[in-house]
Amino acid sequence: MRQDPLSQKIDWISVLLFGVLALAGWLNIYAAEYDPDINQSIFDFGTSAGRQLVWIMASIVIAFGLFFFDYKFFDSFALVIYGVFMVLLLLILVGGKEVAGSKSWVGIGGFGLQPSEFAKFATAFALAKYLDHPTRKLENLNTMGISFAIILLPMALIVLQGDTGTALVFTALVIPMFREGMPPQLLIIGVSVFAVFILTLLVSQTVLLAGIAIVTLLALGLNARNPKRLLYIVASAVMVTLAVRSVDFILTEVLKPHQQKRVLSLINPNIDPLGAGWNVTQSKIAIGSGGFAGKGFLEGTQTKFDFVPEQTTDFIFCTIGEEQGWIGSILLLCVFTALLLRLAFLAERQKSTFSRVFGYSVIGIIFFHFTVNIAMTIGLFPVIGIPLPFFSYGGSSLWAFTILLFSFLKLDAHRMQVLQRW
Repeated sequence: MRQDPLSQKIDWISVLLFGVLALAGWLNIYAAEYDPDINQSIFDFGTSAGRQLVWIMASIVIAFGLFFFDYKFFDSFALVIYGVFMVLLLLILVGGKEVAGSKSWVGIGGFGLQPSEFAKFATAFALAKYLDHPTRKLENLNTMGISFAIILLPMALIVLQGDTGTALVFTALVIPMFREGMPPQLLIIGVSVFAVFILTLLVSQTVLLAGIAIVTLLALGLNARNPKRLLYIVASAVMVTLAVRSVDFILTEVLKPHQQKRVLSLINPNIDPLGAGWNVTQSKIAIGSGGFAGKGFLEGTQTKFDFVPEQTTDFIFCTIGEEQGWIGSILLLCVFTALLLRLAFLAERQKSTFSRVFGYSVIGIIFFHFTVNIAMTIGLFPVIGIPLPFFSYGGSSLWAFTILLFSFLKLDAHRMQVLQRW
């Protein structure tokens, strides 16, 4: 039977959306550092835009290089890849290069790479490999525990490096776990714990604990004849109570001083307006000043005068808001939404658990970066220093996202060739 060429199996819609985001990111990096007095070229390799072009060219090589891999490689070497990156994360703790308070970089020649970015796809591979077994069901506590252990190991190592923001990205890997059958009650508990954590910063702990006790007693009374539900209610109450009691410890003992200020500035932007609150305040001013249609490409005054720090990386979205306005911002949101929906469609048509779990892992990681990065720039989430996928300046993040996306597209291209192992 005649085999269709690989070019006909590749999902070119996803490739096109990748190209649109990478190109738009490159242009906005140029706009963010553009100086009208110098009028530097976008192809000047001494600028961020010039270097980003090099990263983009390299990512294209990586992307199409992945299509020449045997699709069985990802499945066969998933745990090896995971082990290599866990060892590398350990070594970084000893000999890593410290940048912006995080000891998470390794110097290579004249530039640095951040192994924690690449640990995301390594962990996604390991999770997919573990769950790709007919006897492993996420309704089972043992399977659930090992799955969480796979995710928590890199998170712990990255937290030790001082990069809490990147560590939080790994929580997005619960998305494929829910798709594979993990009880939704855990999601409800997790969201409740996070909401209570934020509430504890706003309301007295005594009032919150009293409210939790009242709600728990009412829930127990209404569900007295359902033992299983009673267990979930008690577990939820315990976790939420622990969340309330742990807030002070986390703020003072776990988070670094600059991270504490970022969290508190989210609640009260005026607490440190010239310090932790400066970035978000200036970002919101820049986005608001763009209005409906924006000021035009290279015409952003907030951008030109460097009011917003980290504007080519973490705060790149405010360049879009200022220069392209509401229209440009909505278009960017639409492109990201289209990519996520397309990937969800591809993930659902996979014939193997490995490919499906990995596909939803890609969706979860991109979704977390996308939503949290934009939420940071408009003051809805603490500044945790994570880039906008395919868009922000930086070789490590661009290459890591490229490997994530195109590894999945390679698996999708061979979705009909399911490995028979069990």
